[in-house]
Amino acid sequence: MTPPPDPSSTHFKGWAKPGPVPPGLGSGITLEAGETLDAISGHFRLFQLKAGHRFSTDDILAAWYGTTWCPTARRVLDLGSGIGTVGMVAAWRLPGATFVTVEAQEESVALARKSARYNGLSDRYEIRQGDLRTPGILSAGEQFDLVLGSPPYFPPGTGVVGDHPQKIACRFEIRGDVGDYCRTGAAHLAPGGFMAVVFPEAPEQRLRVEEGARSADLVLVRRRPVVFREGEAPLIGLYGLMRSADLPEWFRAQTWVEPPLVIRTAAGSVHPEYSAVKLAIGFPP
Repeated sequence: MTPPPDPSSTHFKGWAKPGPVPPGLGSGITLEAGETLDAISGHFRLFQLKAGHRFSTDDILAAWYGTTWCPTARRVLDLGSGIGTVGMVAAWRLPGATFVTVEAQEESVALARKSARYNGLSDRYEIRQGDLRTPGILSAGEQFDLVLGSPPYFPPGTGVVGDHPQKIACRFEIRGDVGDYCRTGAAHLAPGGFMAVVFPEAPEQRLRVEEGARSADLVLVRRRPVVFREGEAPLIGLYGLMRSADLPEWFRAQTWVEPPLVIRTAAGSVHPEYSAVKLAIGFPP
């Protein structure tokens, strides 16, 4: 009897993973105890801690949304980059772009650097350790066509604290909120550049994105709600921002609200539209 196809193999049900095969394990790159090595996009893999922060749909969608609306970006900045999920999906989608990422947690930076080596990104992917609000972490003259961010969602003390430092910093605003992300991004957006962030879609949370954008002289040009199960209310939103100075005055007062992106059908299967998103980041649907 023929064994079933292996979903982790290069070919699965007639579908071939696009893109170059990265160097992989070896050459000093090893999988340590307490770590996992997981598919992230195409042949790219991500080192994660079993007990720490794990990448989420939110992160993947932030990378997809930003690269979809700024597909010709040559210089990309990823703020609060964590273990590298957003930046590395974007790097797979933009093979000609160079990247700078900023992350404060030493443990997350070490994992991201390991993943960058594994994926063969070291020559175009710079990971800086530090608080994105700290002067000097980005020089005044650095500009980027695309800025990405997956900010923490909650002020300290407003939710259940995780059991690992990585989880706490990813959920709670220990080192800045969405407004800080907007201000840092705006300061380093090239003329005509695009910034994409993911944040909760609840009205009070969306208001925080709008206020953060105004404080940074950014315009929320487009927004896409994300529904995790068909028929339910959207839980998160994808937000696209541009510098006010780059837009005509008549355009600054409006936001194009896109139709919701649905992740799963009411029956629980992957929604066809999310299947198309998965294909766009190098996964079989």
